[in-house]
Amino acid sequence: MFENVQPVIGPYEGRPAVCREYAPRAAAVARQVAALISDHLPHVCVEHVGSTAVPGCAGRGIVDLMVPVPDGEMENVERMLDGLGFQRQTNRDPFPEDRLMRVGALDYDGDTFLLHVHGIPTDSPEVEEMRFFRACLRADPELLRLYVTKKQEIIAGGVTDSLDYCHAKGEFIKEVLG
Repeated sequence: MFENVQPVIGPYEGRPAVCREYAPRAAAVARQVAALISDHLPHVCVEHVGSTAVPGCAGRGIVDLMVPVPDGEMENVERMLDGLGFQRQTNRDPFPEDRLMRVGALDYDGDTFLLHVHGIPTDSPEVEEMRFFRACLRADPELLRLYVTKKQEIIAGGVTDSLDYCHAKGEFIKEVLG
């Protein structure tokens, strides 16, 4: 079904964790990649999540997209993402295929943006948790400031491994969701 899809997503290059200023162009990248995915799977809603989805939120600069996947559709989503050129994770602790994550890169306006596409079953609580945390950060400037400060402290503490960074900031996220 997706064999004739032309790959447009470039190879993912792992980078040390950093906390860089918010990149407004990340929203345009997210829209472009979401439209690309939606062109091939029009029945799924692709959402921009993560730090780049929150204006003013500093972070790693990775554009995260969430694809809530209806029951029985995960294999179709996997094949379509793979056909577009997204790659499986190669880190030491990849997400399982029933809650997949694919990675890639997109050249946009002279810069390369790293991409994470999260395929999450629609009935998983994680879908609403991602939406809720994004909404909280967008609505509460003080919470946003505290989150960015936490990420800066993690980096200043010497954490450069991406997974270690994610686990460390995950504690803050759990507190907000708790």
